[in-house]
Amino acid sequence: MEQFLSPRPRTPWGWTAALGAVAVLAAGCSSQTTPPPAASASHPGGSLVIGVTSDPDTLFPWKATQFQAVHLLENIYGTLTEFDKDLNVVPGLAKSWDASADGKKLTLHLRTGVTFDDGSAFDSTDVKFSLDAIKTEATAAVARSSLGLVTSVDAPDAATVVLNLSGPDAALPANLASVNMAMLSSTDTEAKLNVTPNGTGAYAFDTRKPSQSITLVGNKKYWGETPSLASIEFRVIPDEASIVSALQAGNVQFAVFDDPLVAKTAEGSNVTIAKTPQLTYHALQLNARRGTLTDLNVRLAIQCSVDRQQVLDTAALSEGEVTGPITSPAFKSDPSARPCPKRDIAKAKDYLSKAGQSAGITIDTIVSQGEYATSVNEAQNLVSQLADAGITLKLEVLESGAYVKRWIAADFDAAVALNGGRPDPDGMYGRYFTSTGNLNKVAGYSSPALDALFAQGKSTTDATARKAIYQKVSDELENNAAWIWMFTSYTYTATSSAVHGFTPMANGSLQYLRTTTVG
Repeated sequence: MEQFLSPRPRTPWGWTAALGAVAVLAAGCSSQTTPPPAASASHPGGSLVIGVTSDPDTLFPWKATQFQAVHLLENIYGTLTEFDKDLNVVPGLAKSWDASADGKKLTLHLRTGVTFDDGSAFDSTDVKFSLDAIKTEATAAVARSSLGLVTSVDAPDAATVVLNLSGPDAALPANLASVNMAMLSSTDTEAKLNVTPNGTGAYAFDTRKPSQSITLVGNKKYWGETPSLASIEFRVIPDEASIVSALQAGNVQFAVFDDPLVAKTAEGSNVTIAKTPQLTYHALQLNARRGTLTDLNVRLAIQCSVDRQQVLDTAALSEGEVTGPITSPAFKSDPSARPCPKRDIAKAKDYLSKAGQSAGITIDTIVSQGEYATSVNEAQNLVSQLADAGITLKLEVLESGAYVKRWIAADFDAAVALNGGRPDPDGMYGRYFTSTGNLNKVAGYSSPALDALFAQGKSTTDATARKAIYQKVSDELENNAAWIWMFTSYTYTATSSAVHGFTPMANGSLQYLRTTTVG
């Protein structure tokens, strides 16, 4: 496709992270037993049914954090930049870009002839509208912090957009590739798009049956290579075992699992499983602004109480590896460079004693059921391990939508979480752990030291220097036990024998549904 054939722009901000491994994340949406329509002359790739465990909690891309919503919407909406299969930054709706010598201007040259699904033309007016709206605090866009250095946006002509910055931003091209930075029509509203999405992506929204299915159709006017599939149905089947049955019966042709045991039961003569590592990470998030967790000694006690390998072995059958905060290979944290790299109950009790909590503490903890399969098993193992140090995790298990609402509102002391990793650590954590980050309330922790480090990471273009900066970020997070990072794992892409052309990606994107065919 065109965006993958275009040369990578060679600018001071053209940083890329090439990955040797690729991965997919669990996508979500309900159950029926009707097989997909056959291929037609106009869509030789046929139609695809994807089994998913949850209905998307939003159809508005600027607020999407649930994996199920993200992976649906990235097929409907376009972004200014994109990632190729190796997570190199490549052109998207911007066919090229260049930076000024001082790094304070980024000029985007837009594709022409692109239209939204409603037939209206895409141009610089829509880009300026979208970026200005994302930057506006009242919008509550989850990627607002990624535009923190953008002071203004100009649209000198229909095909040109100029981002004016307070200083160089090495992470900006990669951050613009997130669906949370999707380009919307300047005439659209959140209320309207939550009913009828209107994008420039490879697929267009067709129909929705709440808690049952969402169907997309191939966008014949897509600016890149026309997708072969006539339609994609995201069918909600809440139980993964039932998705396996649907795959084996031929009623579903595609699914992504995160439970290795479920994946093993799915594999058979007509179902193939692709096991791929992921950038996402499993963590026990701690809200350092609530209750006893405001005390560093309490957080360090929790950190020293956890054998991360045991959590991985118990919840994910050892399928993965223990990790530190940053999972992208170019900046990867060393999990041994942390207080208590191995479980140390004596030290944990000593930290509790220093906190004046020798009698033990209780921490209310939220857990998602339905968004990913290993969550409850992780939580139960953590309960068992922490009890040895006199720390009680009081679990509240919530369905996916309710969990996301509580999580976004930071309405928790602790949360068992699976969070998305990104190729650039600024996009991964800048919105969480800086004092002005729009998800800092969710993160529950910031410091002047982290603010300074993230600012340095943005302004530095040298790859080696950036790696050293983000190692300091990782150290700061671990030494202060901001969260308890545990492990990365695999996802398992299940496809029927009739499915061809899909490529899993390390950031979990399902964008290669563009190239997928059935039968």
